[in-house]
Amino acid sequence: MEMSEKANIADFLPEMAAKQPDATAIICPWGRSGGSLSYRELNQRSARIARGLEKVGIGHGVRTVLMVPPGLDLFPLAFGLFRAGAVPVLVDPGIGLKHLEMCLGNAEPAAFIGVPRAHAARVLFGWARATVRTQVTVGRRLFWGGHTLEGLESLGSDADLEGVAATAADDVAAVVFTSGSTGPPKGVVYRHSNFAAQVDAIRDAYGIEAGWVNLPTFPLFALFDPALGMTTVVPDMDPTRPARVDPRKIIGPIRDHGVTIMFGSPALLDTVGRWGAECGVRLDSLRCVISAGAPVPPRVIERFQGLLRADAAIHTPYGATESLPVATTSSHEILAETRHATDRGAGTCVGMPVPSIEAAIIAIDDGPIGLWDKQLKVPTGEVGEIVVKGPQVTREYYNAPGHTALAKMRDDGGVRHRMGDLGYFDDQGRLWFCGRKSQRVQTAAGTLFTVPCESVFDTHPEVFRTALVGVGEAGSAMPVLCVELEKGVARSQHERIRGELLDLGSGFEHTKEIQTVLFHSAFPVDIRHNAKIGRSALAAWAAPRVDS
Repeated sequence: MEMSEKANIADFLPEMAAKQPDATAIICPWGRSGGSLSYRELNQRSARIARGLEKVGIGHGVRTVLMVPPGLDLFPLAFGLFRAGAVPVLVDPGIGLKHLEMCLGNAEPAAFIGVPRAHAARVLFGWARATVRTQVTVGRRLFWGGHTLEGLESLGSDADLEGVAATAADDVAAVVFTSGSTGPPKGVVYRHSNFAAQVDAIRDAYGIEAGWVNLPTFPLFALFDPALGMTTVVPDMDPTRPARVDPRKIIGPIRDHGVTIMFGSPALLDTVGRWGAECGVRLDSLRCVISAGAPVPPRVIERFQGLLRADAAIHTPYGATESLPVATTSSHEILAETRHATDRGAGTCVGMPVPSIEAAIIAIDDGPIGLWDKQLKVPTGEVGEIVVKGPQVTREYYNAPGHTALAKMRDDGGVRHRMGDLGYFDDQGRLWFCGRKSQRVQTAAGTLFTVPCESVFDTHPEVFRTALVGVGEAGSAMPVLCVELEKGVARSQHERIRGELLDLGSGFEHTKEIQTVLFHSAFPVDIRHNAKIGRSALAAWAAPRVDS
C-alpha cells in the first residue's frame, strides 16, 4: 500500500453493511442498555456520530480521549471517530490515577468522550485540563457541560451513510497506550496502514470468515470485528480484571450465541478452564481461541483444550501493542511437541513469524541503535533481542522521542521495532521467547533469562507460577526464585516444596545456580491481561528478605 493512498480503518464498515446489512454486528446481552445492533444500524449510528463530531469540531487529526466501556455505544463511537478522521486516544482505565494523568497529559487531547464517571474524574483530577476544549458525555451530562452522545447523533442526522473521511494510509489513526507493566506507559502511534495490515494478518493467520461470532474479553481486539464481518458478543466482565472473571459469564454467552472465536488472556483461560474442567463443560461451538499478553503455561492450554472439540485450537500469538501479530502457534503443536522443551528450560515457542513480518535476533544491547545493520544479527539458536519489520509495525511513540530512540531503528526509509523481548530461532525457523530484556538477571557467573528458568520450576504440581528476579547490582546480582503456590497449599509445606524446587533446578545447567526460594501469596500482575508478572515489584519485595 502506498503511504499516500487513501485508507481509513472505517472503510470496512459501510462495505460490510452493504454486504450483510441485517447480520448482527454487536450483541450486548446484559445491563440496562443491553440489546443488539445490525451492521446496517452500526453503520448508520457511526455515520451520524461522525457527522455530529465534525459539526462540534472533532474532525481530521483531532486527538480525542475515548473512555467508554464495552457495549452498544463504544463501537459506533470508535468507528464514528475513525470516519471523521479524528484520532482516538485509548488508555486502560485500570492503569491507575497517576499513570492516567501522565498518559492524558502526554497525549495532549483536544477532546474527551466519556461516561459520567470518566468526566467527573477528568474534572476532579484535572486530566488534560490545558488542552481539552470539547467534551461529549455518553449518558447523563452534569456540571461539566459540553455535548451528549444523543445530541451528536441528532446533529448528524444528515450524514452520508457511505461517507468516510479521506485519510491517507500514512495518517495517524489512533494513539494506543501500552499497559505500563514493564515500564512507563507509552502512546503507540497507529496509522491507518497499521490497522489495515493487522486486520489482514489476523484474518489470514486464523482463517476468520464473515459470519463468525466473537467473544472478545479485551476491548481493543473487539474493534477489529466489524472489519472482519464478525458478530461481537460483549462479555459481562471487568476487562481490567480478567483473572477474576465469573466463568459462567463467559461460558453462558458462548453457548447461548454459538460463539466460534474468543480472545482471552492466559489468566482468563486459567480461571475459566479450571471451572469448566471441574464442571465437565463442553464448548463445542468454539473453533478458535486466541490467548496473548504473556506466555500461556502448557497446563493451562491443556486444560482449556479439554473443553473444546478435537479440531478446535488455542492459538497463542506473539506481539505487542507496537506490533501485532508477530508470530503464532497453536495448542496442537504446543501439546504434541514444544511443551516438552519448554519444561526443560528452552523458553516458550511462539511459532513461525506471520508472512508479513520479517523478524531477526540481534545481540543484547541496552542502549539505542539508530540504524539497522544485518551484522547485528546473532546465529541461530543464540538468545538475543527480537527485532521486527512489517506493515503492522508502528513507527513511533507519541511525544516520547527518548522511548522512540530506544525502541526503533531506521531501515531503508522505514523502521524496525525492538520488542524489548529476548528470544532465539530454532533450526526450523520457529521463534522462542525467553523473557523481557530488562528483566534478565546478570549474576557473577553469567546471565539468566526469566522464562527458561521459570518454566523448569513451573512443572512442580503444587506451583501456580514462579518469577526469577535479581537482588543486587547487574553483574553481581543474586538470583532469587519467587514462588506463588496453588490455592490451598499449607504454609507447613513450604520447606518440603523448597527442597523439591531446588532439586528440580539442580538438574539443569541454567538453573542450578538458583539457590534462594521465597514464597509470595499473590504476584503483582499487569492490569490489561493479569498475566505479566511485575518482576520489578517482586525484586523490591525480595531484597530485604534476602538481606535478612
